[in-house]
Amino acid sequence: MYHTVKGKVHILLHPELGDSKWDKFLNSFLITLIVLNVTAVILETVPSIHDPYTKEFAIFDTVSVVIFTIEYFFRVWSANHDPKHPHSFHGRMKYVFSTDGIIDLLAILPFYFHAIIGLDLRVLRILRLLRFLRLFRLTAYMKSAKMVRNVFVTRANELKLSIVLIIFLLIISSSLLYFTEHLVQPKVFSSIPATFWWAIVTITSTGYGDMIPITALGKLLTGIIMIIGFAVFALPAGIITAGFLDEMRKIKGKHKHVCPHCKQPIEEE
Repeated sequence: MYHTVKGKVHILLHPELGDSKWDKFLNSFLITLIVLNVTAVILETVPSIHDPYTKEFAIFDTVSVVIFTIEYFFRVWSANHDPKHPHSFHGRMKYVFSTDGIIDLLAILPFYFHAIIGLDLRVLRILRLLRFLRLFRLTAYMKSAKMVRNVFVTRANELKLSIVLIIFLLIISSSLLYFTEHLVQPKVFSSIPATFWWAIVTITSTGYGDMIPITALGKLLTGIIMIIGFAVFALPAGIITAGFLDEMRKIKGKHKHVCPHCKQPIEEE
């Protein structure tokens, strides 16, 4: 009876393992509660909304933490139902120290620190936003999330190379502009690290205008760096797009059927 109940709880808390109406209901309920908590954290920063409803916000936060706490303990308790980690202690510790377990714990700890020892860490409730990451583990998003993950895994080397090129461009452009503008604008271009801000703003075409070259050489270099920046910053987008196209081709390929007579692939309409 004990193991049966634990197995049902484990499946209930992992919707990818089951497909009953209760799995879907709990899944939808937790998603809604996470979204409402994130909304509450955002709205509490607006004095005109928070001040008249301070008590309501506090009650909602308390109820949410109680539910999240119950969920957390049930997840810990049922974690060793996983055949890969059947040990009663190590199986549960596997979840506790997993990314999901740490996110779940960070979502509730600030409340208890404030309630028990008076340490005001309520500002850390913003960590509850991390629970949004859990949405990508839910059934409705699993296929899409898996495709996104595959894109970044298969294109990891190309993306790393593009990031290295971007960093290299930032270092070179910051160094060039520092040595070009420092003598005429020592307070603005005070150091190469300070000029990094100019490089990021310029290469991304944001252009805040707080750091502007005034020498002829500085302006010439800025124009060249901006043109190069367009190409370099376009690399990751192109790599990711190509990765998505490859994944889409793979998915379409899985839906092909073979003719039983001529053995030729038949594309599904």
